[in-house]
Amino acid sequence: MLQALLFDVDGTLADTEAAHLAAFNEAFAQEGLDWVWDEPLYTKLLEVSGGKERIAHYWKTVRNGLVDVSGDGLQDTIARLHARKTAAYEARVNAGGVALRPGVLRLIESAHQQGWALAIATTTSPVNIAALLRKAIGADWRGYFAVVEDASTAPLKKPHPQVYRQTLQRLGLPAAACLAVEDSANGLQAARAAGLATLITRNRFTEHHDFRGALRVLPNLSGVTTAHISAWHASASTAPT
Repeated sequence: MLQALLFDVDGTLADTEAAHLAAFNEAFAQEGLDWVWDEPLYTKLLEVSGGKERIAHYWKTVRNGLVDVSGDGLQDTIARLHARKTAAYEARVNAGGVALRPGVLRLIESAHQQGWALAIATTTSPVNIAALLRKAIGADWRGYFAVVEDASTAPLKKPHPQVYRQTLQRLGLPAAACLAVEDSANGLQAARAAGLATLITRNRFTEHHDFRGALRVLPNLSGVTTAHISAWHASASTAPT
């Protein structure tokens, strides 16, 4: 029997990636860099989980040979860029630039009323999570979620399953009693490696990903009820292995 829903954040709860992309470019400009990420490049960079990791990957591969002229060192410069980016992203969220995806809030409220445990299992920063959900749900957003695992508690990024394993441990539930909701191939791999049936809600940044092994692949959660979720989860539990 299904007892809990585990949600990813970026691209799953909300279409955040366009705001993240704009925030990265704002941070680069503030730092005096001539880096400009367009949507095709950013879509490719999303294969690397984590903002700092994405900057480091770009620096070391696309911009191979770039020298840290500031003298601060690679990691310090990346940390400063990411801090600027986080502030820029939070400002966009607070200005109403990001909203929950269709059907998300209704499903969260219905599942909560039904007595299911809800959890967040993401490797984004706690600041990003709080900014988004405070604006979308309200100051008491934390009351909906029994567990929140994020980049501060699960440093190994998806597709590593650390964040899901820790979420299950804190919930005190087996993977068979839970369902993950994701939007990306990395997220799917992480959830499946933790033994979780996984519902995918793809978006324009991830629609080209390989979602083999997902329980369902949907455009969004519009019209999806707890009854649908329960039935899908039950079908996964009884499917032959």
